[in-house]
Amino acid sequence: MSKQSIPETGIYDARELGVPKMLVLGFQHMFAMFGATVLVPALTGLSVSATLLFAGLGTLLFHLLAKGKVPAFLGSSFAFIGGYAAVAPMLPDAAGEATIPNLEMLPYACFGVALAGLLYVVLSALFKVFGVKKVMRFFPPIVTGPVIICIGLTLSSSAINNCQSNWWIALVAIVVVVAANIFGKGMIKIIPILLGVVASYLIAAVSGNVDFTAVREAAWVGLPFQWSNTVFGLFARPDLDTSMLITAAITIMPLALATMVEHIGDMCAISSTCNRNYLANPGLHRTLLGDGLATTLASLFGAPANTTYGENTGVLALSKVYDPRVIRIAAVLAVLFSFSPKFEALVAAMPAATIGGVSMILYGMISAVGVRNVVENKVDFTKSRNVLIAAIIMVLSIGITYSGAGAVVIPAGSVTIQLSGLAVGAIVGIVLNAVLPGKDYEFGSDLQGDTSVNFIVQ
Repeated sequence: MSKQSIPETGIYDARELGVPKMLVLGFQHMFAMFGATVLVPALTGLSVSATLLFAGLGTLLFHLLAKGKVPAFLGSSFAFIGGYAAVAPMLPDAAGEATIPNLEMLPYACFGVALAGLLYVVLSALFKVFGVKKVMRFFPPIVTGPVIICIGLTLSSSAINNCQSNWWIALVAIVVVVAANIFGKGMIKIIPILLGVVASYLIAAVSGNVDFTAVREAAWVGLPFQWSNTVFGLFARPDLDTSMLITAAITIMPLALATMVEHIGDMCAISSTCNRNYLANPGLHRTLLGDGLATTLASLFGAPANTTYGENTGVLALSKVYDPRVIRIAAVLAVLFSFSPKFEALVAAMPAATIGGVSMILYGMISAVGVRNVVENKVDFTKSRNVLIAAIIMVLSIGITYSGAGAVVIPAGSVTIQLSGLAVGAIVGIVLNAVLPGKDYEFGSDLQGDTSVNFIVQ
């Protein structure tokens, strides 16, 4: 497809390019989301196949609820990794590396994420009734910024632990991601995570640091998920732990605070890229509803939470083809790839050092996004209220996480509730912001600030 065929104003109906070019554009969008989307299950122990299936189905559901107008792809969200790590940490293998999925606890974490997705539905209804500005007063950058910073910091130790298994292999991933992101052009700059994973994986394979036995034994075609690993399978267990259900919900649901703001920022960014006001038409209430229900659907079937992907926004800017039909082609392709157990086994065989190298950058980037959120919204730290809110959020989030207990334990009759540091920090931050005088944040007054929340490396 020649660049001369794309006008400066962009193309909003890709059918004029013909079916073959539309398919190529669809593959390009799937390629862009691939690396980051499959990395989340690699980091959490969730099913890669289920992840791809519900990234595709979630995207199609989003397009249905958004009237087919918004060219957004929904892939795995990094913001909930801290929640999975708190409720269902990866288990150590024979070498002591945390590489074995915690299949016993993952459905509990998915239950918490499913409820977090329903918070989008609540926020969507509030936006519809009260409008964006009134609701966003309760989620200012002085709360969301520190929470996002702490999400990355609470995960940092796991990245280092994985890197320590082979620092040279981890270093390959780090160097390639940084080089592609800083010096890359075109698609190279948009897919640094995928390139880092592939390069490090290849070096590890050539040097004999990868066991491909499971890949050789895996079938080419199979079902994307096992019923026993879903939330539905969890509720069929005779040993269902009600206390753990409550703990998972309270631990993970506050993380939606950050992801809902991220969604709004992404919609602003896509609107700016496509020269269309998607916040007004189809409206934030519709896009939030689509994102939230896609997250809940994915979580119920053992896949990660979904979020609108920055990589695909980058592809929109690169290609200047803004037709949502192309995104829907990418979604269908993701669904087709999900029916390959052999591909899932290939991802599962990824060395811990490769995961560590890439995740070290990703987790650091999450924290950096929180800093960006505070800086670009010009949060005034000469005000004591802002200093106090940020300080208390960060000390609670980090301090509780790395304390001896690792959580706040609250006995409630026969049920024991455990609150993670992130959950306590987010809840306390929201309450403090609501009760302390001097609120000065108004959503919509600064486009740069409103679009400063994006967890994807671009």
